[in-house]
Amino acid sequence: MSKTYQIHVFGKPGCDKCHTLNGRLDDLLQEVDWADFEKIYHDLETETGLVEFCEAECLNPQRVPGFYVSKADPATSEQAPLPNPNPGAADAPGGASALYTWVGLQTDYSAVGRGVITPKMIEAVLRQAKSL
Repeated sequence: MSKTYQIHVFGKPGCDKCHTLNGRLDDLLQEVDWADFEKIYHDLETETGLVEFCEAECLNPQRVPGFYVSKADPATSEQAPLPNPNPGAADAPGGASALYTWVGLQTDYSAVGRGVITPKMIEAVLRQAKSL
């Protein structure tokens, strides 16, 4: 049985930033506060991973790794991506790394973002998901 929330992570083998994001999520999901979350990894070098990425329709392929959060419908248990309640908001959790359409993050490779998704950014997005 899947958990209430799923974190759909997109990455690829040999990507240090992908490895770091996965490790940070794995560490975070060991904490009691996040027991209702599970991570689903989508390898972009596989057909199924690429299909999932395309169907997400929200991540920029030049900003991998990234993730979005889905939530189970209590009536059907089917997972659906959580819509971003304030698309494009300057104060969004994760700042410039925030996804526009769904609750989630993608890597900001600009001078400001420096290509880092921090544990603090991840926690802010997971808190946002729980509040919706």
